Amino acid sequence: MDLARFSRTVAPLGFFVVGLLPSVLGLDFGYHSSESLEKFLKAVNQNYPSITHLHSIGKSVAGRDLWVLVLGRFPTKHTIGIPEFKYVANMHGDEVVAREMLLHLIEYLVTEYGKNSEIEQIINSTRIHILPSMNPDGFEASDPPNCMFSNGRFNKNMFDLNRNFPDAFEANTAEIQPETQAVMDWMQNENFVLSANFHGGAMVASFPYDNSNSAIAAKGVTPDQDVFRHLAKTYSLNANMSRSDGCDDSNRFEDGITNGYSWYPVKGGMQDYNYIWGQCFEITLEISCCKYPPASSLQNFWAINRPALIKYMKQVHLGVKGQVFDIRRNPIANAIVEEVGRSHICPYRTNQNGEYYLLLLPGNYTLNEWM
Repeated sequence: MDLARFSRTVAPLGFFVVGLLPSVLGLDFGYHSSESLEKFLKAVNQNYPSITHLHSIGKSVAGRDLWVLVLGRFPTKHTIGIPEFKYVANMHGDEVVAREMLLHLIEYLVTEYGKNSEIEQIINSTRIHILPSMNPDGFEASDPPNCMFSNGRFNKNMFDLNRNFPDAFEANTAEIQPETQAVMDWMQNENFVLSANFHGGAMVASFPYDNSNSAIAAKGVTPDQDVFRHLAKTYSLNANMSRSDGCDDSNRFEDGITNGYSWYPVKGGMQDYNYIWGQCFEITLEISCCKYPPASSLQNFWAINRPALIKYMKQVHLGVKGQVFDIRRNPIANAIVEEVGRSHICPYRTNQNGEYYLLLLPGNYTLNEWM
C-alpha cells in the first residue's frame, strides 16, 4: 500500500540545554587494562547518572564484559525524535589508539556538559553509545608497543571479528563469534542512524561498500555515495588524515578517504553489515599508522582527533526524520521509507514508533512511503 509521496527540504534541528554537573577525576594518557577501563566507566556513570547509562551488551569468549556507555538527555531509553549514534573501537585487539581516544571522549563530554554549549547541544539532541573495546580478549593478548604485528588482532577463538558478520555479496561461513553476536543483538535492540568503527595501521576514512559483486553493486558503490563521501571527509579533514604522517607513502589517500572495496575487498565486514541490515551509516576510521604506538603519543592523538570526533557525531542530524501514522494517528512500524533514486538492498523501514531517519545532504528530496 502506498502511504505517501511527498517532498521534503532538509533543515537544521533544535536543541535543549540543562544545568551544570559535577566533575570527574582526570584520565591519564596511558593504556588501560580491561579492569581499569571498567572502573573508569563505572566511575563516570556514578558521577554523572543523569546523562549516562552503563551496560554490558554481552561477553567475550573469555567472559569479559563488552561495556557500552550511553550519553544523552534520556540515556536509558530511546526517545522519539532523538537519533541513536555509536562509536566502536578495538575490534582488532592490537589496534589500540581509539580505545583510549573513546575514553578521553567520554571524559570530555561529561566534564564539558553544562559549560560548553556545543557539547550540551550534542548530548541533549543525541543518544550516544560508546563501546571502547569490542575485543577485550585480543587487547589483553597484544604485545605492547608493536606497530604492525601482534598476537591480539583476533579474538580468543582466533577469529577476525571484521570478517565475521553476514555478507550480502557472498556467503560467509565463518562461525559467528560471541563478540559479533553481541554487536548484532545490540543493533537489533537499538535503531542506530550513524556509526564509526575505529582501527589502526593506516590513516584513512573508509566507507561502504567493503565488498561487491556485479549483480548487486558494481565497484562497491552505494546509492548513498554522496553522503558517505561527506561523512568520511568530515572526519578525515578535521583530523588531517590526508597528511598520513608516519605512514608508508603507498598508503596515502586523496582527502584522506577511500571507498572500502576500492582499497581492498572485505568479506564479512562490520560496516557493510551496519549499512545493509542495520539501516545505520557506518564508516571505518583508521586513525594511526602504528597499531600500538608508545603511550607517550596518546596525548597528541587526542589533540588531533578530538575535533573530528565531535564534528562527526553532529552529522547524525543530517537529512530528514519523521513518523508514519495510519488514518487513526497510530504509528506504523515496518513501513518502507526511501528517497527516490536511493533504493537499498534491504529497504529502510520505520521502527516500532513509526520513526524514520534518512541521512541526506542539504537539498530537496522526494520520499516514498509504503507497506
